[in-house]
Amino acid sequence: METWIIHILNGLSLGMLLFLLATGLTLIFGLMNIVNLSHGGYYLLGAYIACSVMAHTKNFVLAILAAGLTIAAIGLLMERFFLHRLYKKPLAQVLLTMGFTLLFADTTLMIWGGAPHFVDKPAVLMLPVKIGESGFPRYRLFVILVGIAIGALLWLFQERTRTGARVRAAVNDEEIARALGINVRLLFTIVFTLGAFLAGLSGVLGGPFLGAYPGADFDILLLTVVVIIVGGLGSLRGALVGSLLIGLVDNFGKIFFPQMALFTIYLPMVIILALKPSGLFGVKG
Repeated sequence: METWIIHILNGLSLGMLLFLLATGLTLIFGLMNIVNLSHGGYYLLGAYIACSVMAHTKNFVLAILAAGLTIAAIGLLMERFFLHRLYKKPLAQVLLTMGFTLLFADTTLMIWGGAPHFVDKPAVLMLPVKIGESGFPRYRLFVILVGIAIGALLWLFQERTRTGARVRAAVNDEEIARALGINVRLLFTIVFTLGAFLAGLSGVLGGPFLGAYPGADFDILLLTVVVIIVGGLGSLRGALVGSLLIGLVDNFGKIFFPQMALFTIYLPMVIILALKPSGLFGVKG
């Protein structure tokens, strides 16, 4: 029984990490119709920044702030000076954000090299937690709790604040939102910057067990895109359910069907697309 609990917790920790990534990406897609393929690059760059900060300071909170705020600033600059010119131009968005992804990848390769890097865990989170006769990494439980806390804060922001109500209105119908006097342009910037911050935060949290290496940006982006397809565009609840589902499926697929690991990830996506093309909780069909 304890083995199953450990496998489930492993899947939940990956799921919560994907949730932080998917939340920003799904709102960017749902609200702004921007195909941001550089989201994986944000994750990778955030992980590398955290590696350097932890190596020099051993301060995990400082690593979170440095990586999250740096990536948020990069996202803000990208949105303000590049992407805002390309709304409703998906091909141009794909080319531009793919170009930024390659730029991020080459920059990290030049600075940190091609060897895998892992973010150092805080000393307080290094000891395992006993589950029966086995131990489970305390850090993965920390990731789960952080994901739950941020999910709750995002829900409060989206459901209980005026700005959140405006974001929901713009996701459902941008033209009506503009007609009602909502500054959709400002909302675009807020959502994009928040999404970039969450991607950088994900890089910090995922760094200790997933690591940072050339190609990690595309690996994590693939899983995130599957999550938002399953959960539905523009839906916080969809991002949560999709992330937990894909995290568990990925973990158990690698355990029981290692030679078909990718197939087990794509299978729920194919089934859900066949039954409900807008995703489980998509606000746009």
